[in-house]
Amino acid sequence: MSLANLIQWRRDLHQYPEAAWKEFRTTSLIANHLSSLGYDVVLGDALLANSLVMGREIDVAAEKARALQQGADPGWLAQIDELTGLMGVLDTGRPGPTLAFRFDIDAVEVEESQHGEHLPAKEGFASCNSGWMHACAHDGHTAIGLELARRLAAARDQLCGRIKLFFQPAEEGCRGGKALAAGGALADVDALLSLHIGIHAGSGELVINPTDFLCSTKFDVHFMGTPAHAGLEPNAGANALAAACMATTALLGIARHRDGMTRINVGQLQAGSGRNVIPAHAELKGETRGADAALNDYMFAQVQRIVEGAALTYGVTFRILRQGEAIGLDNSPSLLSELTHLAKTQGLTTIQSRRFGASEDAGFLIAQVQQQGGEAAYLVLGADLAAPHHHSAFDFDEQVMLKGVDLLEGWVHARLAR
Repeated sequence: MSLANLIQWRRDLHQYPEAAWKEFRTTSLIANHLSSLGYDVVLGDALLANSLVMGREIDVAAEKARALQQGADPGWLAQIDELTGLMGVLDTGRPGPTLAFRFDIDAVEVEESQHGEHLPAKEGFASCNSGWMHACAHDGHTAIGLELARRLAAARDQLCGRIKLFFQPAEEGCRGGKALAAGGALADVDALLSLHIGIHAGSGELVINPTDFLCSTKFDVHFMGTPAHAGLEPNAGANALAAACMATTALLGIARHRDGMTRINVGQLQAGSGRNVIPAHAELKGETRGADAALNDYMFAQVQRIVEGAALTYGVTFRILRQGEAIGLDNSPSLLSELTHLAKTQGLTTIQSRRFGASEDAGFLIAQVQQQGGEAAYLVLGADLAAPHHHSAFDFDEQVMLKGVDLLEGWVHARLAR
């Protein structure tokens, strides 16, 4: 029955994806499920450090109205204030360690394929929210967390200690992890696990120690100029679009660093109000990445220098806003042999190390637990994919979700059995 539960949850979440900080339907349904199982539920506003929330610009009333129309739990939706995400706590009432799990819940801003061979379209559970899609398996991660919650609640009398299930908003763009890590809920956590479906591994495989997590800074640049009539008095204007274009070209030309991998991308540029008006405002959205913090800092320092120079050249002002952040990630060595043995007993093919090659804001949670003396690890649960991550035709082998639940449940019983 577990696999059927997982598929049902996953497909419901897939059909109603919600982008970062807009996961009101998702949060309400998770809260309802956890509370019905006897978990104490802590919602986002009491869970996240508000001052560290990044990249959040939404109309809460409009998003809640959409969520309600799409089947959000009304009672829990009314209890959610501004911030999405939640924590479920299962306290056995018996002394023991505190174990934690992190599951990300947001979708990607991608338009889903409606091609007849795309399984969600074929089976009728493709995204009904234009421009949003679960193209990175967070629907699968959330489903694993929900089924794990059910199993652990059923086994409560067999366990000691406490279990915390974190359902994190806004992983995409690395916007939510830092605020969750700083919110205080990790203070008593002795060990934490997180996982990702499908990256560089196939069904039946488990990467125990993924490496090469990239540090990253996501940023918005606003150039503020002066509007003027482009034909009558162009000399009176200051062209924000020209500054943004100059900056874009220079940013993409930043010299890569000799000491390791560095990346930069400018993904969006919006400006102007009419063909005969000097553009008074331009907004540029981009990101830097680096193999370590120093390399990423190098890239972002170059961004700041170039933006300032472009603004000076065209006589405009500017603001740079950090909209997301990720740090590196290293698994606790003490967990690796334990997880390898557990995975093998469950029939998974273990891969000790494989390059991850992307950014993950779970690094903030893992670092927080490790800095206070605990253990933490990030796993890659392999899955055969229909298309790459963040692709409009992305889909994954749903069978692997059951393996994920079995693995995490097995770890809990190994650690907390009475």
